[in-house]
Amino acid sequence: MSTCILRAPVSKGFSLQFATTFAKKTSCYGVQRLGSTAAPQPQVCIVGGGPAGFYTAQHLLRSHKGVQVDVFEKLPVPFGLVRFGVAPDHPEVKNVINTFTQTARQDRCGFYGNVTVGSDVTVEELKQAYHAVILSYGAEGSRSLGIPGEELSGVHSAKDFVGWYNGVPGNKDLKPDLSAETAVILGQGNVALDVARILLSPLELLKKTDITAGSLEAITDSRVRRVLIVGRRGPLQVACTIKELREMINLPGTQPALDPRDFQGLREAVQDIPRPRKRLTELLMKAALEKAAGKEAEREWSLRFLRSPTHILPSPDRSRAAGIRLAVTRLEGSGEHARAVLTGEVEEVECGLIVSSIGYQSLPIDPAVPFDLRQAIIPNRMGRVQQAPGLYCSGWVKRGPAGVIATTMNDSFDTACSVLEDMESGQLDTSTPRAGACMLQALLKQRGVTPVSFAGWEKIDAVETARGREVGKPREKLVDVRDMLKVASL
Repeated sequence: MSTCILRAPVSKGFSLQFATTFAKKTSCYGVQRLGSTAAPQPQVCIVGGGPAGFYTAQHLLRSHKGVQVDVFEKLPVPFGLVRFGVAPDHPEVKNVINTFTQTARQDRCGFYGNVTVGSDVTVEELKQAYHAVILSYGAEGSRSLGIPGEELSGVHSAKDFVGWYNGVPGNKDLKPDLSAETAVILGQGNVALDVARILLSPLELLKKTDITAGSLEAITDSRVRRVLIVGRRGPLQVACTIKELREMINLPGTQPALDPRDFQGLREAVQDIPRPRKRLTELLMKAALEKAAGKEAEREWSLRFLRSPTHILPSPDRSRAAGIRLAVTRLEGSGEHARAVLTGEVEEVECGLIVSSIGYQSLPIDPAVPFDLRQAIIPNRMGRVQQAPGLYCSGWVKRGPAGVIATTMNDSFDTACSVLEDMESGQLDTSTPRAGACMLQALLKQRGVTPVSFAGWEKIDAVETARGREVGKPREKLVDVRDMLKVASL
């Protein structure tokens, strides 16, 4: 980690120009003293401390023995989607944090949490401080349903709901209504199944995970006994993986309530489709037959196919959601490219909780960065941001919110390769020294922003794991930024 420490006097007129001058005088320009004949150290900044950011940093540090990489994250804690997106009952997926920790502890890697790029510091200021800036900040928005009643209480995006039980500070006060027997989840991907599983899991299982204390308390009092997982298309188009589906089918105390009629004629059709899809469909058909055979349980879930939401139905006083109207669809075409079209039929479902799991969405970070609003990505070629020399991107903001962590790893390595190729070819000029973190530390200090180092995160980590041990959990997450900052400063 960078050991550059600034002790500059802060004045009202402190500016980027002052920071640059101060960096020169304190000999922290590219870690080379001015006048040295040695080549300047390449300075690279990564915006976003999630999987995309750390995988990009890992590849740069492994492949270039002289590069300095600084990771900026808006929250005081690192690891992004691994900490805040992976389901609490999937601890094995979080083991990748060990690899990220090894990267962050390297001498040539700095971590600066609690820094919001776009407000605390601009992308243009980063470009002046670093030779290359890589945007890896993920997808912080959610796709809108675009239907009447979406604004009612009781309707939540999956991003916010997952953030609530995983400890995202901005979602700690969500307070979802779990008082009704039926919940509806819109979307049939892995995140939708994660939400359903958390809603229906036995408490003795959840108590052994790192689910937050507040959400565990709410789920303890939950009256939800039935979860409908709704999709516009049919069984051959569900977006979940067989692992997630098998977990739902085998969830203790819970039964799948699948309609065998949804699978009529599919036994022959699956013979000619790719093996992963074939296995998934066969597992669905098997679960449907078991339900028909009379398997019973206290709680149930179902995949409701060929349904598209049209209205959120309000309670009599219009203060909250009380149901949802679904249009019945049929398919035109076949396979992955089949399209759902309306039939004119509708049905209504009474429910108190509606979770929209139709996709995450990246958002613009700074007016200086090109952004494709339609695709919700930064336009790029192999991670090189178009018409913005020195600017790169990786992860979901580069290619959209799809794939698993391994997909993000490969994508991030590709972006790192583009940066390294540009350094080698001279397209990215690293011959002129840049001040890197020295300049940014000075700017942030003047603006009253206190970055959290990786050592500060490790203090938070120690407190969380200690609190977890007291209650038999792997950790008890801090969910308030003020508490995080207080612990990090100890």
